[in-house]
Amino acid sequence: MKTASTKINRRSFLKVSALTGGGMLLSLNWLAACQSKEATALGMPKEWFQFNGFIKIGENGLVTIMSPNPEGGQNVKTSMPMIVAEELDVDWENVVVQQADLDTKYFTRQFIGGSQAIRSGYTNLRTAGATARAMLVAAAAQNWKVPANEITVKAGTISHKGSGKSAGFGEFASLAATMPVPEEVPLKSSDNFEIIGTSKKNVEAKNIVTGKPLFGIDTKREGMLIAMIVHPPAFGKTLKSFDDSKARNMPGIADIFRIKSIKDDYKRTFFDTVQFTDLIAIVGESTWQVLQAKKAIEAEWEIQEAYEEKRDMFGREGIRVVPKGLESIASQEQAMMVAAQKPQTQRKDGDPEAAFAQAAKVIERSYTGPFLAHNCMEPMNFFAHVKGDKAECAGPLQKPELTEQALSSRLGIPLENIEIAMTRLGGGYGRRSYAHWLIEAAVISQKMNAPIKLIYTREDDMTGGVYRSRYQAKYRAALDENNQMIAFHVNAGGLPENPLYPDRFPAGAVANYLAEGWEVPSNITTGSFRAPRSNFMACVEQSFLDEVAEAAGKDPIDFRLELLAKAKANPVGERNDYDAERYAKVLELLREKANWGSSKDGISRGVSAYFCHNSYAAQVLDLRIVDGEVKIDKVTNAIDCGLVVNPDAAKNLCEGAVVDGIGTAMYGELKFENGVVNNSNFHQYRQIRMKESPDSIETYFVENGEDPSGLGEPAYPPVFAALANALYKATGKRFYDQPFINQLNS
Repeated sequence: MKTASTKINRRSFLKVSALTGGGMLLSLNWLAACQSKEATALGMPKEWFQFNGFIKIGENGLVTIMSPNPEGGQNVKTSMPMIVAEELDVDWENVVVQQADLDTKYFTRQFIGGSQAIRSGYTNLRTAGATARAMLVAAAAQNWKVPANEITVKAGTISHKGSGKSAGFGEFASLAATMPVPEEVPLKSSDNFEIIGTSKKNVEAKNIVTGKPLFGIDTKREGMLIAMIVHPPAFGKTLKSFDDSKARNMPGIADIFRIKSIKDDYKRTFFDTVQFTDLIAIVGESTWQVLQAKKAIEAEWEIQEAYEEKRDMFGREGIRVVPKGLESIASQEQAMMVAAQKPQTQRKDGDPEAAFAQAAKVIERSYTGPFLAHNCMEPMNFFAHVKGDKAECAGPLQKPELTEQALSSRLGIPLENIEIAMTRLGGGYGRRSYAHWLIEAAVISQKMNAPIKLIYTREDDMTGGVYRSRYQAKYRAALDENNQMIAFHVNAGGLPENPLYPDRFPAGAVANYLAEGWEVPSNITTGSFRAPRSNFMACVEQSFLDEVAEAAGKDPIDFRLELLAKAKANPVGERNDYDAERYAKVLELLREKANWGSSKDGISRGVSAYFCHNSYAAQVLDLRIVDGEVKIDKVTNAIDCGLVVNPDAAKNLCEGAVVDGIGTAMYGELKFENGVVNNSNFHQYRQIRMKESPDSIETYFVENGEDPSGLGEPAYPPVFAALANALYKATGKRFYDQPFINQLNS
């Protein structure tokens, strides 16, 4: 039987409940309100007893489970409480789910990012449920005067077979608060799971479809004012002066002033990423009034000098070089071309130079990917009310704990005096990791001494946002006279970020391997974008491997499996970050479920597979060209993400990733001219439309008994290449540059 240590002493484990009656809090240093799932048969209790950071139990047996992480559509608000409920052994129909606020005293890792929520929390979530269950059993054993090991728990009922006694959780909730916290608790075998692995409806589904207030932009407070900001019109410029005489006298305007969101001497952390920190703030009574005043402000801008930012990169000191100048497409291309000639070697196996020199055939191709905007449907926004040495905040963000630290530094307010309520995110994808708009809202509130809701327009976010970097890569592969790949070389870089993962497939599968990377400094703000770096590298790597397979006269799936067999039997190097056997099983499952090798008139098929965020995803995409337009009939997913907590939610994640990936690969592109973003709104930045989505998406999961791993991002990167490879079959030309629509129409 698997057991888990609580790893925490009673002193820090217990907390007197602030609710009616006594209670306790089991923090587990991981998890510590708006109701999302209403009680059905049991009704709401009169009294609650809080058991731990997740659990409180009513006298009628109703259980409330807190969801600690921000919810941005990945459905962790359902899946994380399911894990707790499994080990607590409560009937899911008697569970109410609530969103926890940020609470650094009792929780850590309250964030969205890296597909880590379930993977990182799995054991602790189970332990929280199992600990509360053990304490309920101890309470029943004491009351009934029977050994605890003779008591069973099933669906919220505690039973003792020998005496025939049974009771609901509510009967012993208060007594359980006096029980010693066990140092170790048994965890269920996965064979006995009754909640984990079953499909549960999204606990917020009813609120979403009925339009209940869920998002940060829905926030309303008495006396709240609306704020907007004016940022420089170009990257590389800064504010010199402004004239607000026209705007200040417009109806509803309370004040207009200059703010500094981040102080010059502040040592930024990894997610304190924002280029524009010297801003104009406009505050008024309504969104419309503030928007009109914003248009009336006359500002003068000047070229910003080059500078360096000191950064704390999770304990490692880093420096970001911010150059002077106004960047354009042409200047960026030139700088990247020069940098690519002077790369740094990130991995080298064997003797690639000799292998290429003696190769029977060499395939060489180059690829590019543009800047991309996140374009979350809910504009950036946040509520802040700073009152003296206290701050109350609410809104959508992905890294609340890290943002709170930056906010504390900027306002000069202790962390313990800052409250952040996490609302549902109307889209994140990495954009809401960089919550400078919360800092701006709080600085404005502190200045105004009033509650403030800051709202960005779409143009604000697209022209002054945080983007995916611009990338390019060059690949070479060498084949011998038997069409075996004997050497592989990748040279990849970006502006300003290097996208290369040197230890990923096909590293480890080729005797002679060379990975080189480079980067170009830029004053354009970039950061995480769904499946960071992988969204580009998967596309270009998997597109290139298809072309190599064709040159070798091999089926593309067979070719990949052949390489993976080599990596499993005789791996090259010691740093390969994928499991060749798991990678191969995903491809084998895909080949079976997609009926690979079959053909249908007019259908062109592309395949792709990729490992990232601890999971494996492979896809087959079927498309047709109809009247010059791409029509996608079907996408088949095969996924290895370990144990699947909520199958329906997992499939939804994969379906969303596929649609998002197709749209980005086909249409996504952000261009700069003299530091100015040329795509300021959706009339210039193309998004996928409903009719362009696949008619059908099927998803299959590898069942291997492994603990859960990431899923929010892994299904996104490979679909880029599956689409590119299918387009090649349909059109006869390879697609080397994103977005593909440019090549398709050329």
